[in-house]
Amino acid sequence: MKRALLLLPLLALPVFAAEEPTLYGRYEYVKVMDIGQTLKAKMDTGALTASLSAKDIERFKRDGEDWVRFRLAADGADETLYEHRVARISKIKNRTEEDLEDDEKVDPSQRPVVDLELCLAGEKHRVEVNLADRSRFNYPLLIGAAALRKFDAAIDPARKFTADKPKC
Repeated sequence: MKRALLLLPLLALPVFAAEEPTLYGRYEYVKVMDIGQTLKAKMDTGALTASLSAKDIERFKRDGEDWVRFRLAADGADETLYEHRVARISKIKNRTEEDLEDDEKVDPSQRPVVDLELCLAGEKHRVEVNLADRSRFNYPLLIGAAALRKFDAAIDPARKFTADKPKC
């Protein structure tokens, strides 16, 4: 009886159910807030970081810090030049991408990584995004596992564009 009385206060504690992740399709629309563009993105649990298609990538110093300037390399992009502080340099491994148009091999490289605010559905998060010319890929933006964790996202590879266009 004493044990039951000792456990009774535990019944008054609120029960916290683990929140289910939001389920998205393999491809979704994501708005890159820092550049004001909504892009088609591949949600890739096999990649660690996010990657944005960029061209004319040039690293430089500003006030002793590493910066990068680039242009967006995506259908319909204009020639706007963007500048962001470099968060770090990422070394990318060799791999063949299944969504390459010509099944080309991707060369290993060191890529500048910048912090960008991304909007998926109605949720915004600042994530690390590496810059690389993805113009030969079908999707100009790849969202990797690190960003998917921030969005508490799960991916159903059989579905596409399940979320509405970003509302941020």
